[in-house]
Amino acid sequence: MGLSAGAGRGFLRGRKMKLKLAPVDGAVVAPMGFHAGGVFCDIKRLGTGKGSDKGQKRDMALLVSDVPCAVAGLFTTNQVCAAPVKLCIPRAAKGVAQAVVVNSGNANACTGRRGMKDALRMADLAEAVLGLPAGRAFVASTGRIGVHLPMAEVESGIRACAGQLGSGPEHAARAAEAIMTSDTRPKQVAFEFTLGRRKVRIGGMCKGAGMIQPGMSPNGARPASLPSGLHATMLAFITTDAAIHAPALQAALTEAVASSFNRITVDGDMSTNDTVLALANGKAGNPAITSARHKDFAAFQQALQHACLALAKMIVRDGEGVHRVVTVRVSGARSVAEADAAARAVGNSALVKTSWHGGDPNWGRIIDALGYSPAMVVEDKVDIGYSAPGGRKVLWSLRGGQPTRASFADLCKAVAPDEFDLHVRLNIGKGAAILHAADLTEAYVDFNKGNVADPKTLGG
Repeated sequence: MGLSAGAGRGFLRGRKMKLKLAPVDGAVVAPMGFHAGGVFCDIKRLGTGKGSDKGQKRDMALLVSDVPCAVAGLFTTNQVCAAPVKLCIPRAAKGVAQAVVVNSGNANACTGRRGMKDALRMADLAEAVLGLPAGRAFVASTGRIGVHLPMAEVESGIRACAGQLGSGPEHAARAAEAIMTSDTRPKQVAFEFTLGRRKVRIGGMCKGAGMIQPGMSPNGARPASLPSGLHATMLAFITTDAAIHAPALQAALTEAVASSFNRITVDGDMSTNDTVLALANGKAGNPAITSARHKDFAAFQQALQHACLALAKMIVRDGEGVHRVVTVRVSGARSVAEADAAARAVGNSALVKTSWHGGDPNWGRIIDALGYSPAMVVEDKVDIGYSAPGGRKVLWSLRGGQPTRASFADLCKAVAPDEFDLHVRLNIGKGAAILHAADLTEAYVDFNKGNVADPKTLGG
């Protein structure tokens, strides 16, 4: 049955359209011409650390296209970024890729010259075993910071993975498992739609559960509009058989990420390794999308947005210790930037997040967070309320800065579900922003505190 991609319509700069997206199997190998695989090569060392101490969990993945692809990427804006990010940014700027090699269990961040040498070795070896020209392989890593990669294991893993590539859903599943760290489950999507009278597919996989508040840009430089807070990692890999030129793909991905991966938070910490890569090999045979002004660009961008948003929400739902997911909807701010700042102040407040976990509709903590945010807030104009996810019927707890007559029991019922929307109206302008956030639980603290008496238990 067709699935409407309405979730992306609000981010298409006013262009309104409906696109039918049909879910399909295969995730990153659903588009024609892509192959994937994942193997265990003991990068993290069995029985050590958090998250991937699950026995022989796969920890090396390869994603490969039959033919060269247009490529686009967005990367962490953390001023401390990992070696794979430094390697990928200039490669993405050239617009051509054919493979991605990914390891979990080690971030290869804060590893100096050796880290850069190791990242380049990963790319070189992948190109050699796959028979690709130099510069066609991209690299991503996730795991503990400040530890050198065990390159003997890494190299054996790349060779083994190259020998087990395939285009079935099981091959995509192995790759999705291999990129996980503290994730409790793999995260995958794939859709089919029509573009230029040709059937086109988009597939994707991602990972992420902790150290989640991405703020990515195409070159890793930090735009002023990104959150100022820094500090597991989120990685996402998108494949499509659509024919689209690299600059148009970059434009579409930048817009899609701005309203998906850059709109989530689990704990307010931005990773050193955050990366989103999109590869388009053109095998669907649609008329090539040459620019953002092409007649098919809006439809492609909407499909890409839908896939990215679906994956981004999976990250929040699988956040470390997460019990409730809350979509914070701020409107009526002086600007989009101020709406974003207000939403992040609420979504990252430890007091607000713990009240969400306890099922407490505590508007006092929310308005307090609004008040200390960089956004302009006028106390007697603020409205705060709750609804079902995407619902229009809002139960207001605060109107004009004053409590409503809504009963405490009804308000508790509104915030009891595992997912709900929080509506904040500042009523002083037209700026609006959305943030998909999570509660803060005892399980998150327990998972991340570690035990210094046993360093093997410490996380990334």
